[in-house]
Amino acid sequence: MDVLNVIIQNSALNGMPRWYKATTLSLFATIFVMLSCMFVLLLTHGPYLSITFGY
Repeated sequence: MDVLNVIIQNSALNGMPRWYKATTLSLFATIFVMLSCMFVLLLTHGPYLSITFGY
């Protein structure tokens, strides 16, 4: 929790209300979790995909 507080204090979120900080952090956490899941799915199912480039 100390690391999270230091990051918030050194960012533009320092003077913002608590709800704004929570919303921003939850948005970035959601994006990170989605990207992690997509990466794992790509690693597990990647060899079986047929990817074509073109129109």
